[in-house]
Amino acid sequence: MKLTITGKVHNVGYRLLLLELADSLLIDKFDARNVRINGKEAVVVLVDGDEEQLKEFVEFVKEEKPENAIVEEIKVEEYVGHIRTIENYRQSLMLNQLNKIVQVGLQMLQKQDLMLDRMDTMLDKQDKMLQKQDETIKVIREESRKRGRFLVRK
Repeated sequence: MKLTITGKVHNVGYRLLLLELADSLLIDKFDARNVRINGKEAVVVLVDGDEEQLKEFVEFVKEEKPENAIVEEIKVEEYVGHIRTIENYRQSLMLNQLNKIVQVGLQMLQKQDLMLDRMDTMLDKQDKMLQKQDETIKVIREESRKRGRFLVRK
């Protein structure tokens, strides 16, 4: 079978939900991909199993969705062609998810470096301000001593 789910279906955990379902139904052949169809987000799912497994799978897909998904349409049709094993799909999905995690981690490190650079700049400015303040106090003390007044005590 081929299922095409359109709507707000990317980056909401749809493929993980579908994989978990296929796994629970002991489906051996499964694949799911995030694609765009006419500019809209879609998940295309290929699944193969016995008639009862496929019926349960389709019923679940029509009734359940990830919390943040917005499903506009679910299209179910026959599919003739190769479908990879669920184990191969699982490994591929894990690598895909790890890659996303790495990319987010790298972005976080870049932002952290930028924040640290800004903090260093702020601390340099603060040091310069304190140095000017110390110089100003020193000048005021010297002027006070020259005039015989002690406005500022040590």
